[in-house]
Amino acid sequence: MVFRGYLTAIMRAENIVILKIVLLQLFIASASNILQAQSSVQRQITGRLSSPELNEVSGVAVSQLHPGILYVHNDSGDSSRFFAINPEGKLITTYYFKARLNGFAGVLDCEDIAVGAGPDKGQSYIYLADIGDNFGWRSSVQVYRFKEPALKEKADTLAATILTLTYPDGRHDAETILVDPLDKLLYIISKREDSVGMYSCALNFKNKDVVVLQKRGKLHFDNKGKRNWIVSGAISADGSQVLLKSLEHVYYWKRQGNEPVCTTLQRAPKVQTAFVSHGQEEGIAFSPDGNSYYVTAEGAGTAIFYYSIEK
Repeated sequence: MVFRGYLTAIMRAENIVILKIVLLQLFIASASNILQAQSSVQRQITGRLSSPELNEVSGVAVSQLHPGILYVHNDSGDSSRFFAINPEGKLITTYYFKARLNGFAGVLDCEDIAVGAGPDKGQSYIYLADIGDNFGWRSSVQVYRFKEPALKEKADTLAATILTLTYPDGRHDAETILVDPLDKLLYIISKREDSVGMYSCALNFKNKDVVVLQKRGKLHFDNKGKRNWIVSGAISADGSQVLLKSLEHVYYWKRQGNEPVCTTLQRAPKVQTAFVSHGQEEGIAFSPDGNSYYVTAEGAGTAIFYYSIEK
């Protein structure tokens, strides 16, 4: 009887251990499913850049006129053009423009693109920023403004309003422009510095204007060296949110009322933890509703990522 009671106790103990193991496995599986579900909501691939012409995409912006259309452009070495694509990465059309200024024919180093307000009320504009200066030799940089065009199957040629900009404190390399629809300002964020600079000018410029940018302050991120470099940014269509992207991180700010963007950016940002770097990603843009953002990278066939914003 004693032996039988002992055996029964052992069997009960074994059953309890087995039950605990089964429950633990169920918990792990459930947690994994939850994390996968959250990941699928926070990050997804909408498509891939399908055309070989899109081989060095450096900026992306969302159309305010055509639902489901993104504007992208290539980095230095390309001609004076940009593209309309869909979120699946299909090339819809190519837009060419004339960029002849100060003896140079064509753009030098386009680094970012934005869509937003401009001089005419109710009209959306595309801003293409030829602001790259890797070697610090450019005495001025250019921004090209276009009225947002109709979509056509064949390539189109657009008229450009050319703005020439100089910095008040010497030459800077930059890869980020922001179009503020509330204060009607164009911002440039410098790149190649531990504390990047914020510069601005009015959006109501005229063709061939030459403007000295106004310095609006500096931004410092708690990283080292190249990890502080800002490579892209965006302001939401309603002006209430701001994104900046470094080589490894995406930073988010919620604007308070009608405060200047340069004031918004002085507060601590919300780091977007769902973002994971996939190569040389230099383009970022808000979705039309402001709840998500797109990220694009250089290289033909690279993925277009779509993230939910962590506010």
